[in-house]
Amino acid sequence: MRYVISDIHGEYDLFMRLMDKISFSDADTLYVCGDVVDKGRDSVRLLKLLLNAPNARCILGNHEYSFLTYYWALMKDSPEDFEKVLDALRRWFPGADGRLLDWDTVDKLECLPLFIEEEQFICVHAGLPLTADGRIPPLKTVRDATLLNDRNFMRPSVMPSGGKCVFFGHTPARNVCGEDKILAYVRPGRRGGRIEDYCKIHLDTGTWLGGPAACFCIDTCLAHYVKRPFRAD
Repeated sequence: MRYVISDIHGEYDLFMRLMDKISFSDADTLYVCGDVVDKGRDSVRLLKLLLNAPNARCILGNHEYSFLTYYWALMKDSPEDFEKVLDALRRWFPGADGRLLDWDTVDKLECLPLFIEEEQFICVHAGLPLTADGRIPPLKTVRDATLLNDRNFMRPSVMPSGGKCVFFGHTPARNVCGEDKILAYVRPGRRGGRIEDYCKIHLDTGTWLGGPAACFCIDTCLAHYVKRPFRAD
């Protein structure tokens, strides 16, 4: 099976519970639409897991891009003092999690793309511009800032016409519908039983805000959720 997820934000334990729920295996593929890191307490641990998994395909989110921008600035100022740079990068992430960061992880992160395009779908972090007739332009012509930070594509009124289904996250769905859930937009006249029936799917369930971890199965068109354990005050 193929699954897609976004905006996990360092919630390693919740992510692993979600993978257990869907019985994720080596025969499956997971597409990750960015923002694996920051906010949660296990960013590096989760990032290393995903970057080293042969069946996980990741793209950059704005939080990974911010980290890389910081890294590039450090390298410009201290191009030969690699230990000094790595120490500074580790301090980006709090506590023991930051100490897990190594150069292999930084190098793999730096190689991630800003989008993935497959035969049936596209993965971006935040959104895409549309042409005057609602079409998706060639992805290589889209500005990095749009792919990483767009806040227009999430609007229910923005509906790509034709083309492939677009998976995206970046902004919690609660800002659109008031609920922490995956929002799947069916094309006019379609029933929603196949991925081709959808024009876009909003994946950010506000995990870092207390919402569930969630993923969408591309092959069954079903959403899967894992809620946080209840904690009494």
